[in-house]
Amino acid sequence: MRILGIETSCDETGIAIYDSEQGLLANQLHSQVDLHDTYGGVVPELASRDHVRRITPLLAAAMQQAGLEPRAIDGVAYTAGPGLIGALLVGASVGRSLAYSWNVPAVAVHHMEAHLLAVMLEEEHPDYPFLALLVSGGHTQLLEVRAAGDYTMLGESLDDAAGEAFDKTAKLLGLGYPGGPHLSALAEKGRSGRYKFPRPMTDRPGLDFSFSGLKTAVALVVRELEDADEQVRADIALAFVEAVVDTLAIKCERAMKQTGITRLVAAGGVSANKQLRLKLARLVDGGNGQVFYPRPDFCTDNGAMIAYTGYVKINAGRSEPLGFAAYPRWPL
Repeated sequence: MRILGIETSCDETGIAIYDSEQGLLANQLHSQVDLHDTYGGVVPELASRDHVRRITPLLAAAMQQAGLEPRAIDGVAYTAGPGLIGALLVGASVGRSLAYSWNVPAVAVHHMEAHLLAVMLEEEHPDYPFLALLVSGGHTQLLEVRAAGDYTMLGESLDDAAGEAFDKTAKLLGLGYPGGPHLSALAEKGRSGRYKFPRPMTDRPGLDFSFSGLKTAVALVVRELEDADEQVRADIALAFVEAVVDTLAIKCERAMKQTGITRLVAAGGVSANKQLRLKLARLVDGGNGQVFYPRPDFCTDNGAMIAYTGYVKINAGRSEPLGFAAYPRWPL
């Protein structure tokens, strides 16, 4: 079975083709980083227009890369949410129209479910059940995954997601867009112990997260330092990253003890963070468990994870009616 996947939830246009026997046949991606850099963040209208501009050439490139004609495609999957409504509608309308014209099933894919399942594209992937830590610009969630489509939410952010806190803190430190990677790079130059920030909600039971207070704590320190040099900014960045990473690891360890499940998947853009990977590796060191990640290219938004998730759904008999919809907010 060959599934075409389309991702347009925010600021990346991704087209991929997944074959159930041969694996990934094509993977095309265009990032809008340069487009939004001038504005210091994503401009929704510009994002939507760029998806319109890029999606057809990327589709042609993916078909050429895979060496396929349209009649070889058995289904189409598209991101239906959550995300920017205009951006989502570009992929949803194109995906549903292609499926109709090719007379194949179409499925709407939940963006965070696709991040969760991206690890299954790797040669080394976990058996079910496992725990999933989803950390991205818009979401921080901890789930118990019993099978594809069978999830229990154990905890989630009550305010800012981890990735959002990264981006906002990067702005406080005068870093460019996208803030998260710039902040992580600056943190690698920092000196540990120079600053100490709280580990939010780790002193109370439960698995929910909160990062808005941590961001405020950083803002208060930055405000007192009118002319902080590069080293001081790096020290602050490292203290912030350590606080986020410690918080995530504490919650993961708590979830492992609570559920008895020792296999952990970390996915989403923040899961590529070096400090987080090192901390989670220490968490499972000594045979206490296993941690799995998608490859770095599949941690950020991409069409491959949409194509694979679409395959799982279509193979299970799922398909959408002729109409289509997009969901800016969509509970997993």
